[in-house]
Amino acid sequence: MNIIHLSPVVGDEPTAAELAAIDREMPLIQADMELQAAETALDSAGPESLELARRRVRRAEQRVQKISRELANRNQGTEVVA
Repeated sequence: MNIIHLSPVVGDEPTAAELAAIDREMPLIQADMELQAAETALDSAGPESLELARRRVRRAEQRVQKISRELANRNQGTEVVA
């Protein structure tokens, strides 16, 4: 059995600004996760629950779009650091 020893990389941790950016985007991340869950449920929905699953996907898509617009409007005029 081989064990690979990994040493920590200095300076590889996110900065305070990067953590703040992630925190600002967390609502969008959560909405994306909800959309993915709704799409997965749609894939496995039976005929009796298909329409409800479609509605759930549409609501999740609308939420992602709404939050994306809010973030874009909030970030308008600010520099995005990647």
